[in-house]
Amino acid sequence: MTRAVRYNYVIGDVQGCFEALKALLKEIKFDADQDFLWFAGDLVARGENSLGAIRFIKKLVDNGVAATVLGNHDLNLLAVARGIKEIKPQDKTEDVIHALESDDLIQWLRQQPLCLFPNEHTVITHAGIPCNWSVEQTARLAKEVEAVLSDEDFAVLDDFLANMYGKKPTLWSDDLTGHERLRCITNYLTRMRLTDAEGRLEFSFKDSLDDPMPEGFKPWFEFESQAAQTHQVIFGHWAALQGKTISTQIQNVDGGCVWGNQLIAYRLEDQKLFSVDNPVQL
Repeated sequence: MTRAVRYNYVIGDVQGCFEALKALLKEIKFDADQDFLWFAGDLVARGENSLGAIRFIKKLVDNGVAATVLGNHDLNLLAVARGIKEIKPQDKTEDVIHALESDDLIQWLRQQPLCLFPNEHTVITHAGIPCNWSVEQTARLAKEVEAVLSDEDFAVLDDFLANMYGKKPTLWSDDLTGHERLRCITNYLTRMRLTDAEGRLEFSFKDSLDDPMPEGFKPWFEFESQAAQTHQVIFGHWAALQGKTISTQIQNVDGGCVWGNQLIAYRLEDQKLFSVDNPVQL
């Protein structure tokens, strides 16, 4: 029997800001019997309590009242947990790595998708969808990476994670194979901010829309989007956007909570934004 849902909320990058998440759920009057939460990725990293946040979100997902996509920080946690990378000084994820249930948390995390469809008209990825991909193509390519992340053989996962980092190739081609293909898909869905008109990625820019950008590059959503012609695209990742509504078809939900700003929830039924200030000084 399908559970009846009153409201669907898309929540931006939590980044371990567990107190802010609890405050936001209170603000929206979240009712686990009637509502559903969609997380836009980056559940962990630089907030005050990554372990508390991921435990809580996992329980929500396990109880069938939430779902999440993976963000770049979530993938980095997987790489750290598997011994591929060292924890960055600014990340606060050691408590996740050393938790008694760490294996269960990591096993759960690697089963999560890169792309979600809350309804037939809406798609969520962490960083967005490049102008040169349709929604159908996005879902298909996301599954290629998801299959590797969730493979029963940890050697397959480790091989992917060891080759996940890198900026090349910067432009998608259907002819890409192997690690280059998987890396390019992952970069589009979890790291993208600027592209050129062909969809070529640029990785250095992380600032606001008012700041000067490298010549020939603009925010990915300023180019005519195949995906936005058929679906509303909801994404996080870009804290400087602070939950900006790009258009009726493109919505950001990253309020930059971990940087002292706000945690945002976007209600799909009426396009209303809710936000709370981060109660923890980081």
